[in-house]
Amino acid sequence: MNLRRFALAAAMMVALIPLALPAQARGDRQTLQHDGRTRSYIVRAPRDVATDRTPLPVVLVLHGGGGNAQNAERMTGFTALVERERLIAVYPDGSGRLSTTLLTWNADHCCGFAMTERVDDVGFIAALLDTLAARYPVDVSRIYVTGMSNGGMMAHILARELPQRIAAIAPVVGAIFEGAPPPKGPVSVLAINGLLDRSVPVTGGLGEGVGRNAWDGTPTQDNLAQGRYWAAANGCEPAPQRAQQGAVITWTHRCPDGRSVQVVQLEDNGHAWPGGQRGLPRADGPSRSYDATARMWEFFRGQVRR
Repeated sequence: MNLRRFALAAAMMVALIPLALPAQARGDRQTLQHDGRTRSYIVRAPRDVATDRTPLPVVLVLHGGGGNAQNAERMTGFTALVERERLIAVYPDGSGRLSTTLLTWNADHCCGFAMTERVDDVGFIAALLDTLAARYPVDVSRIYVTGMSNGGMMAHILARELPQRIAAIAPVVGAIFEGAPPPKGPVSVLAINGLLDRSVPVTGGLGEGVGRNAWDGTPTQDNLAQGRYWAAANGCEPAPQRAQQGAVITWTHRCPDGRSVQVVQLEDNGHAWPGGQRGLPRADGPSRSYDATARMWEFFRGQVRR
């Protein structure tokens, strides 16, 4: 694997994303010890969280390969929803040779340091959820996970391994790899992909671009396989219904009450967070026909773990 090229491109991506955080988003990382490593994360909670102990939903936002917590916060804009929607947004850091930059997640077959070192990211997130519940008024029935690219792949794995803790996930430009084991339980899913994505292509495979060098060579499945995979776990019909409005194609599986599985494909989106910020000036531009952050929160708030 040519990790040097991956690291260089990722460093450029993180450095060039402009800083555009709300005032309440200033603050330092928090840390916890897990599996012999110091793991870090950023928490954005409503200002009155210390006095108003009403249980709040939690959204975990996982950065892409080569990014970090601040990168995820800038790109997605989830912090802007914290006060208005009364939620806790949490931005965990992956791991890497550097403590707070060029970080990745161990999504089985991707990516980089976390994959090759077999970092226990599932255990880290489970420990993080315990820590959050001890420090904040968390509604444990409304814990949600989203992520970009490598973070989207990790969202699938977290739902697969921790269905008893996660109500729903919304991976963005992520994928499921060939040969993935079945989920351990049902979790609602909204998967968002771009039809112009060459890094995680619609038809599956290894894709193009520098990120491919951080995989172990296992191909991804096609976009719609995410729906089939989770439809089986949720007791939904295997064949989805297709609907299109403008550049937005939505594939919806009919599911039992309280469960939902959808795959959204955007004709005008590549390897980017739709409605969010662009990474490199020459990187794929995000779709302006779909606001991934707003849409997934609308999806999340209707999902409660039972």
